[in-house]
Amino acid sequence: MSLLLELAGNKAKARAAAKELTVAQLENLIAGFTNALEKVKEEEQARQAEEAEKAARAEEIAALIAKSGLTMEEVALLSSPKSSANKGKTVEPKYRLTIDGKTHEWTGRGRTPKVFQEYFDAGNSRESVEIK
Repeated sequence: MSLLLELAGNKAKARAAAKELTVAQLENLIAGFTNALEKVKEEEQARQAEEAEKAARAEEIAALIAKSGLTMEEVALLSSPKSSANKGKTVEPKYRLTIDGKTHEWTGRGRTPKVFQEYFDAGNSRESVEIK
């Protein structure tokens, strides 16, 4: 790709490189570049049309907001998703187990910690370690 950029930026180098090709090869190369140019132009026109459409929709929305008497900030505040009341808060532990002087606590949610699982596998109940 850097060779193409170099040839595109320097006409003398492009002419020198063209001398190594046959007429048929040059015509094929020109046809390929012409097709590529048309494709890039079409894509650019489609992008510009999409931007124009978005701008028109934005103006339409701004007009509706102005007509309603609200400000953009008020609309943003009212339309933002509400966060859950419990989101990010820690949960109090529901179970407590002391083994070898070390206290282990568990909320009762998620996967059972190994310490608690071994305790339960030994025949003990959850109620015996429940915090009251």
